[in-house]
Amino acid sequence: MAVGQQGEFVAVVNDTDPKNGGKSYSLKISGNNHAQLLGKKIGDTVDGIFVGEGEQTLSGYKLQITGGSDKTGTPLRRDLEGGRRQAVLVTQSTGFKGHNLVFKNKGGEKKRFRYKPDGLRKRRFFRGNTISQDTRQINLKVIEAGKKSLGDILSAPSEEASE
Repeated sequence: MAVGQQGEFVAVVNDTDPKNGGKSYSLKISGNNHAQLLGKKIGDTVDGIFVGEGEQTLSGYKLQITGGSDKTGTPLRRDLEGGRRQAVLVTQSTGFKGHNLVFKNKGGEKKRFRYKPDGLRKRRFFRGNTISQDTRQINLKVIEAGKKSLGDILSAPSEEASE
């Protein structure tokens, strides 16, 4: 199944263990595991057995949903209810950086400046905080680690395949 097809998520798991340097891992979720995550909200806790496929499941791990995006790249937002796409007038926050970039020529080279006007607001599209069929990426962080480290679970099959 190719990335972005119906019935599949890409899970980005952030390892919060300071020994591993905050590394992130990308996993696919499909089939029955896909159905287990539908209807969950940002902030909910998920069992790691539903994340990954085959031997790469994270059994023994507890993961928290921290965000995500839909098939068009629109971010999920914690303070919007539901799973539909909505236009919201926002200041600097999730999904909007709140500055304009201005390019000026100084001394023969082009320099970039950030211009932050007071009260800058924009109407942006966001998805609600609920995971739906339109969600394509889910961001997760480790709350409770299992027996094996994430690096051992997720990098082992790729090393065997290269040999």
